[in-house]
Amino acid sequence: MRLRRRLPIWLGVLLVAAAVSVIVVLRKHAPPEPARLLPGADGFFYVNLKWVRRTNVTGQLPSVSRDPDYQQFIQQTGFEFERDLNQAAFAIHYPASLPVENGVRPEGPRFSEVFVGKIDGQRLRAYLGHIATSVEPYSSTDIYSIPLEGRTVRVAILSVDTVAASNHPDPQVIRGIVDRSRKLASPFGGPQLLRQYYKHVPLASLAWAIFKVSPKNSNAMPGPVDFSFLFNNPAVLVTSARWLGSLHLRAAAYTNNAGEAHHVAEQLNTFLTMFHAAETSVPGQASDADIKGFFDSLKVEQHENTATLSAILPPGFVKKAFAEPPGEMMAPEDAPSPHEQTPAKRH
Repeated sequence: MRLRRRLPIWLGVLLVAAAVSVIVVLRKHAPPEPARLLPGADGFFYVNLKWVRRTNVTGQLPSVSRDPDYQQFIQQTGFEFERDLNQAAFAIHYPASLPVENGVRPEGPRFSEVFVGKIDGQRLRAYLGHIATSVEPYSSTDIYSIPLEGRTVRVAILSVDTVAASNHPDPQVIRGIVDRSRKLASPFGGPQLLRQYYKHVPLASLAWAIFKVSPKNSNAMPGPVDFSFLFNNPAVLVTSARWLGSLHLRAAAYTNNAGEAHHVAEQLNTFLTMFHAAETSVPGQASDADIKGFFDSLKVEQHENTATLSAILPPGFVKKAFAEPPGEMMAPEDAPSPHEQTPAKRH
């Protein structure tokens, strides 16, 4: 009889323990909380700057001249992005997905962001209130509307360490971020594209991106790099960077069929051949062990409907890339003679 009475208790304990284990595993493989707060979009980008600083991936960064507006922002809020920002998540809204206003579709992509860091809420509210044209109370949160470059940026302070912003034309986008921040965090939450493809992001990635690519909308993608020329049909690109003693880079294109993946892999191999040719043609590059190691690590693979490009950046290569560039070398005809040279003074 005692055994029968104890059995339900032990069974209940086991069920609770199993449920907790499942939740822990799901949260471990779920997108980071800042990314799950973002709205539906055509692409997503996330970076964990706190872990970037801890791993010291880039080494000592060179000093950067600050824009006067940014310097004023620092003075009034006490917040420095390079020092105080810990996590940043971005949603990218392509022009084709934006609502038409007065018969005209907005040009250029729009962005929604969630930032996590060390924030002085009182100073930040005072700064936002000073530059905003209007303040909308919403769900116990103030949404500041700020004009910037012909667009309206809406900003909301979600918690003591989290701020959201969006220049999407629809004000409901920022309201949706506020609503999600007020709900219990769920590993099943987040935009559909993010939920579907985040499982392909390697564990412990310092930064990653998930975005749609389409040869028909080549001008929709933000930034200086346009990958759409690699594709004949729409696909989803998942890129990541993680630190394992060296910086491991990976870009995987998820296509609709094996034929399209084969086409992408062929295109990538063509560019790898060009990269290797460029490596041998630049004086001094072949003798640099870090650069040679990077080129040797470049690899293209295809598995069914996925084409993958991977590379490994040695620590020396990464630190050289972020180091302060050396001063411009003088042309031989402009260089002073040995008798005219004097020791340079350091300031």
